[in-house]
Amino acid sequence: MFGRFMPKEAKFFDLFTAHVEEAVKGAEALETLMDALKRRDPEEARKMVLVIDEIESRADIITRDTISLLHATFITPLDRNEIHQLISRLDDVLDNIQDAAQAVTMYDIRYATPEMIHFAQIITSSVKKMHEASSQLSSMDNSATILATCKDIYRLEAEADVLLLESMSKLFREEQDVRELVRLKAIYEKLEEVTDRCDGVANIIEAIVLENS
Repeated sequence: MFGRFMPKEAKFFDLFTAHVEEAVKGAEALETLMDALKRRDPEEARKMVLVIDEIESRADIITRDTISLLHATFITPLDRNEIHQLISRLDDVLDNIQDAAQAVTMYDIRYATPEMIHFAQIITSSVKKMHEASSQLSSMDNSATILATCKDIYRLEAEADVLLLESMSKLFREEQDVRELVRLKAIYEKLEEVTDRCDGVANIIEAIVLENS
């Protein structure tokens, strides 16, 4: 396609990197939120929900800037559809981190189970791997490393799938309070969904690399 290096318009890659840096901040804030719940610190938990809202808003601006640049650029470094899909999938990750954080307030979650802590750790690892992969997209000399990083994201998503199954099994075996069961089930599902969105980003990045290397 474009040989070993992409054309000169590098602004798109800067925007991808800026967006995924916000995703890393969002994932770390979600982990801090879960830690606050573990410590039974509702004030800190509420603060982190607001922090995540602010992060998601900044990322939305980056998404809009990317789409605007796409419309204004005659020659793009990637296929236009690839650019649109990648920024959209990146946006999905932070949207779902925000959904999980807001669900804590909506369902009045006052403590974090070990499973919630584990989900948050997997999410942070996944998003950091997402950052590694997307930040290397400007050169197809990085293709082998990018593809290996995508495999790490797939592995983490599979780990989250297993954790969800185990969490649900434990929940239905041990939780006697139906309301608590419903609330925890909803939170577990929302947390696992973030890893699904990271998997979606990895799919797009892998397709870009295979198409252009």
